[in-house]
Amino acid sequence: KRVAELSREAPPVFWTPRNGGHWIVQGYQAAFDVARDPDGFSNEIIPHSTLKKVQALQKGLSFLGIKTPRIPLPYPIMLDPPLHTQYRRPLLGVFSPKNVNSLEGRLRESAQDLIDQVADQGRCEFMEAIAEPLPVQLFLQLLGLPVERMPEYRALLKKHMAQSTKATSNLNKLATLKGIVDVMRSTLLERKENPQDDLISSLWNAKINDEPVTLEDMENFGLLLFLGGLDTVMQAMGHAVRHLAMHPELQQELRDHPERINQAIDEILRRYTIALPPRRVNQTQEFHGVNLKKNDLMNLFLPGANLDPNHFENPEQVDLDRADKVHISFNSGPHRCLGSHLARLELRILYEEILSRLPSFRLDPQSPPTFTCGYILGIERLDIIW
Repeated sequence: KRVAELSREAPPVFWTPRNGGHWIVQGYQAAFDVARDPDGFSNEIIPHSTLKKVQALQKGLSFLGIKTPRIPLPYPIMLDPPLHTQYRRPLLGVFSPKNVNSLEGRLRESAQDLIDQVADQGRCEFMEAIAEPLPVQLFLQLLGLPVERMPEYRALLKKHMAQSTKATSNLNKLATLKGIVDVMRSTLLERKENPQDDLISSLWNAKINDEPVTLEDMENFGLLLFLGGLDTVMQAMGHAVRHLAMHPELQQELRDHPERINQAIDEILRRYTIALPPRRVNQTQEFHGVNLKKNDLMNLFLPGANLDPNHFENPEQVDLDRADKVHISFNSGPHRCLGSHLARLELRILYEEILSRLPSFRLDPQSPPTFTCGYILGIERLDIIW
């Protein structure tokens, strides 16, 4: 409701003094314009040239016997073209529709098992019972990380996400990113010597600008995939099931007409968009009626863009027959979500299996949902009963 209120009452682009001060881009067209203009709006919140200077300084200090921890960064999402293109290319084939569709059988079996474990209980805390293990287990298997360490990985990710919601020092944030890389490093090195049928092994064979990948490249890749794969789909599932739990008539419609599930996926993704990707203004400019200065920070407030009343009629209503179905939930331009095909498959299987294996479910009135904020608008706890 607060996102919708902001979309109705605030301008498409506005300044907030919160969190150090930055621009909020929430207009539908404004968000598309930023996303598709990497020359004007950079994903390099810390400029790559600055990072290279830091790395050179670290090497110099190392030569003098002074060790400094390397700063891991989620590449390629924190790069601009053309370097971004070079780092993104090795990942494109892995997340192609053909490769993603080959995972359907494994994913469906997992969904059936998880739902059947709670079906006779008449209730569950959905995030822990289904939304977390369903996509996370699959992604760990796809990546090549040991599934039995999922609680450890999730604890690190929750710590990282929590830091984005409060005034945590940059040193603490970087220390958390380093902690994530540290728990992956042994697997990264093991796959280099003993490759298997997983993404980490495949990436060791990639080249960046015709040069073999380094351990630093692999750590950056691993950080990106870790942050992107272990939380976002889980949250999209939570918002979808919460909406279905509040609307038994929509549940019934989708049970009667499962062919409409894909329409429901897109419309609920539009209604409950979760990501707020950051940008840095690359050059002083006038943009949608405001004056931006070089190096100003901004957030693409995609949840607001998808509820823009100047673009969508009755934007707060979930309408499977909506005329304009083009949303920006997966971002746009060169940084459009790599995993969108996988996310759609996971959501489709969840819808199909939960609607066919559970009776009509609703929110538990004794335990209302709780939410998280930050760069991801998520659900912390979701109790449903049937």
